[in-house]
Amino acid sequence: MKLLRGKTLARVLLIAAILVLTVNGCGGASGAPIIPPEETFVIPFEDFETGSLVSFETGNQSNWNYAAFTVGLWSAIIKVGLAVPIAAFRASFHNIPLQQDDGSWIWSYSVNIGGSIYTAELHAQFTTEVIAGGIRWSINISKEGEYEDFLWYYGECDLPATEGFWILKKSPTNTTDLVRIDWSRNISAGTHAVRYTNIVPDGPENGGYIDTQYTKGTPYDHIWDLYNKGEDNHTYIEWSSTTGDGRVKDLNKFGDDDWHCWDSDRMNVACP
Repeated sequence: MKLLRGKTLARVLLIAAILVLTVNGCGGASGAPIIPPEETFVIPFEDFETGSLVSFETGNQSNWNYAAFTVGLWSAIIKVGLAVPIAAFRASFHNIPLQQDDGSWIWSYSVNIGGSIYTAELHAQFTTEVIAGGIRWSINISKEGEYEDFLWYYGECDLPATEGFWILKKSPTNTTDLVRIDWSRNISAGTHAVRYTNIVPDGPENGGYIDTQYTKGTPYDHIWDLYNKGEDNHTYIEWSSTTGDGRVKDLNKFGDDDWHCWDSDRMNVACP
């Protein structure tokens, strides 16, 4: 038997890796790919949602309130603009996929969003086109009487589901690209990072982003960078999910490049 060499050997090894990981890595018992976890798609804005979004300029909690206010603005934009795709993504975990003749997999299901019924089809296809092989994802969403099979978002990830991206469209009536979500995670360490980037073509905020990192670091394990492209300004936020204390830095807001801190009771304190 002739030895396999060059591209032939590489292709055989890649296919073998896909088969192994389908069972032991990114695949379930049936061989279907496992959907990347919610943390790759949804930033938990809820951590700041009890902050004051009206009176944040003064008071003993002004540092934490300003951090909450800034995060709240992004949260409102994301929740309004991406309500349907986020809900459809979350619902996909509760459904069983069926394999197609071409080897791809489809999750078909309905979801109630704000009292309206949407139907969704999440598609997954193993591919060798991404680095080291991987999985291509896409979701088509329909709403009876309004639109059918709208490709709301798509993306790719590697087989171990340690890194990937999603591209989301604005809406069925405006199909322009809206947001790119880049994500990575260290499964053994229990850490991950997610960045939402505005990619609206020629939009004034194109290139603006919110970058979040969830680490095991001390004293702060949540590291956020919110970049306002229109103002060319960053708001940096670091806080501890264990103690609740944290700090914020924003040149436009505070007029300096210093950190401004709060304690576990969200009260302003001198930074250590």
